[in-house]
Amino acid sequence: MDLQNTVLRQLKNRREGFSLEQPFYIDQDYFKLDMEMIWYRDWLFIGHDCEVPKAGNYFTTQIGDYPVVIVRGRDGQIRAFHNTCRHRGHRVCTQDRGASAKLVCPYHNWTYDLDGSLVFARQMGETFDKAEFGLKPVACETVAGYIFICLADQPSDFAPVRDTIEPFMKPHRLSEAKVAHKNTIIEKGNWKLVWENNRECYHCAPNHPELCRTYPEAPTATGVQGAGDDPVIAEHWQRCEAAGLPSAFSMDPSGQFRAARMPLIQGAESYTMDGKPAVKRFLSDDVKIREIGTMLLFHYPTTWNHILVDHAISFSVTPISAEETAVTTTWLVHKDAVEGVDYDLDKLTHVWNMTNDQDRSIVEENAFGIRSPAYEPGPYSPEHEGGVMQFVEWYSNFMTDRLQGDKAPLSVVA
Repeated sequence: MDLQNTVLRQLKNRREGFSLEQPFYIDQDYFKLDMEMIWYRDWLFIGHDCEVPKAGNYFTTQIGDYPVVIVRGRDGQIRAFHNTCRHRGHRVCTQDRGASAKLVCPYHNWTYDLDGSLVFARQMGETFDKAEFGLKPVACETVAGYIFICLADQPSDFAPVRDTIEPFMKPHRLSEAKVAHKNTIIEKGNWKLVWENNRECYHCAPNHPELCRTYPEAPTATGVQGAGDDPVIAEHWQRCEAAGLPSAFSMDPSGQFRAARMPLIQGAESYTMDGKPAVKRFLSDDVKIREIGTMLLFHYPTTWNHILVDHAISFSVTPISAEETAVTTTWLVHKDAVEGVDYDLDKLTHVWNMTNDQDRSIVEENAFGIRSPAYEPGPYSPEHEGGVMQFVEWYSNFMTDRLQGDKAPLSVVA
């Protein structure tokens, strides 16, 4: 409780427009509080529908102390469960992904159906009731091809997320896409530093030569204000919306999630070195025009996304410790696109592979400097770092509300 009071006091007294105090970025106890107050209580982007295309397909993930398995049932529904056997707690699914008619714990062969119900547990006695020992469910929602989970017993209403992002995403038919490539890098920095770096392009010109060939540095494209007053962006919105593509900036009042369609540098259609499409077969026949730019989707604390005419890229943030964060990048293409025929994998992934590595280096150097006893919170640029200020404002308000009692109860793993 003393730590909670300390954090609450620091957040309430923080200097507006400045970075956070040092412990928020390096202290393990502060990190645990982040996990308890945000990551274990809120909706988290966890993957794509197309990663579990058939009944029995599953993938696993780890959110702090919680191992979770996501599986598609025979009824087509995607469900999530605590990946903890109800017998003695062994992980039921030990691989990153797989396919199985049933989920079988390798320890003692307790066997669960795809809906989580326990169907086999040998030699447990006549009074044993299998119905009492199914896998514990995790709240799971899908929207336009994206899967979200929430570890809380009483999750917040997902409808505002769905209502905001589904109109933007639906024309791209990502529920029918396929994964062309996926990789994970570990950045030796706090998850908030990963987000702060993402939320501005003040650093792009000196650090991201590949990205800057197609992505504009304008703060109106990366921030949270002024986009509608930018004539290039306003014209882009008008043209895209006339073609049936929701585009104008839309942000939830909480500041937690938002979507907008932003133009790329003139003439560019995709994140490639020449700006030309990386995939010959475009994502969706429902998109009738070219040069639609990138549909930007953000949902704190887990994901930012770029959805283009030819492919989509999702980025998933997963905290590991106070000073380690996993960032997973997934490239989605049309379900029938063939590697080597419709796209070259290196061309498809080059720009963001380079950008991710550059960002990893930036975050790690940022974390290195913050560890110094000489560090103190510094001022953000009002012109270029409005997006960073908005993220820190969201984090501060969110944590303050939770610390003052606005808490959803946690699930308990048996």
